[in-house]
Amino acid sequence: MTATAHAGEPADHPDESGAWALVKASQDGDMVAFGELFDRYYEVVFRYVLFRMGDRTLAEDITQETFVRALRRITSVSYQGRDIGAWFVTIARNLIFDHVKSSRYRLEQTTNEIIELSPSTSGPEQQVLDGATNDELLRCVRKLNPDQQECIQLRFLQGLSVAETAEIMDRNEGAVKALQHRAVRRLAQLLPEGLR
Repeated sequence: MTATAHAGEPADHPDESGAWALVKASQDGDMVAFGELFDRYYEVVFRYVLFRMGDRTLAEDITQETFVRALRRITSVSYQGRDIGAWFVTIARNLIFDHVKSSRYRLEQTTNEIIELSPSTSGPEQQVLDGATNDELLRCVRKLNPDQQECIQLRFLQGLSVAETAEIMDRNEGAVKALQHRAVRRLAQLLPEGLR
């Protein structure tokens, strides 16, 4: 059965992007549909892991393991009104926690790799300025407490909604909004005058 056979999901499962139709097809054993989910969400998961771990090779390994685990557990996921990407990121987050606990890994981000992923639309002078600004911003983000760092990363670097961030962080939406507000205020205090 193909993913397109599931496009007529019931009205209580709205899915503008077709991702949940792909999930349903994957649950029915359609590996092509799971491959499409992989293609669609690999970059989101990879960026999340890279930001948290700061090591490209380790980020690739954890991202791959995320999708292996997702494939094993695809039959257990059900529509809850959110994008399936939040589920993939939650799996990645748990793998990161397992890695940190098992190896006492210190969470440090490599800003050059994150900047590499951000395409610049200007000339070399602007790229240098953008790089310096990004370095300073990420330096200030690293001064936030771990919850604030994760909230900023999910909301602004990954572009997730408050609801998706709340699901990943296992908090309610009000708590995420309050955490985001405190994190942004703290960042404003930490940033040099010219970057605020």
